[in-house]
Amino acid sequence: MSGLRVIPTRRHGQERLYVCDTDGRNIAWYDREAGRVNLLSEDRRQEVLEALGPFLSGPVAVGPPPVPTPAELVRLSLHPDDDLAPNRPGEALVIALDRDPEHAHLLRPDPRRRALAAEQAVGEALDRLEGVGWRTLHSVPLPGGDRIHHLVIGPGGLFAVRSLYARRQRIRVADPMVTVGRGEPLPLLRRARSDADRASYALTAEVHPVLVLLEPARVEVTVPPREVRVLKDTDVPGLARLGGMLKPADVEALHAMARDRHTWSRV
Repeated sequence: MSGLRVIPTRRHGQERLYVCDTDGRNIAWYDREAGRVNLLSEDRRQEVLEALGPFLSGPVAVGPPPVPTPAELVRLSLHPDDDLAPNRPGEALVIALDRDPEHAHLLRPDPRRRALAAEQAVGEALDRLEGVGWRTLHSVPLPGGDRIHHLVIGPGGLFAVRSLYARRQRIRVADPMVTVGRGEPLPLLRRARSDADRASYALTAEVHPVLVLLEPARVEVTVPPREVRVLKDTDVPGLARLGGMLKPADVEALHAMARDRHTWSRV
């Protein structure tokens, strides 16, 4: 037995199968759409083809991959456990709910469910921007148990996005406080700025804070937010119109840096 592992990934309809060595390093990948097995080491050809055997359909080309970009080299060198790119929207909340589900005796719904609904809806809207050159990472972990809900990198720059469940509720914004319905005001704009500041430090690039409200009934702004964009979920596609800040190669390089868990260990 070679001990090689085959790890399937699927995003936006594109499927790849990565072949990992016993230490977790990628040594090959199978691109179903292109019908090609890309080998990083010709010496491992037979082992790779045996591992991929159950997944191959029809004739495939086998050989070294195209000359990788620096960003691709970074991605290929990542251990799967350190790669944040596979994170789903709301990944941290999904794990938390699996480990500690709400109890049946609770009279009120678990607030984590609403938070998860917001992150999933906003995250899916952000993922749809990938077709126009944007990259999004979800549930980016920060020291101390904090996390960035969504980190978006594209032609228009970098954005640290927080999602807020606001379905059919009035939202009042008085920087730094945000009030949802009849709830207590919370300093969400301060948190959004903190997320962006920490991301800027980690990536050595300017990151802009964004708060996205999921389906609010009405938004009232009494004290305009400083630096933070406050958007409805229906405004998310408008980010695609922003441009002129980053070239495609810069987007890929920053995404490669951001997807490495170790990038965030000292912020």
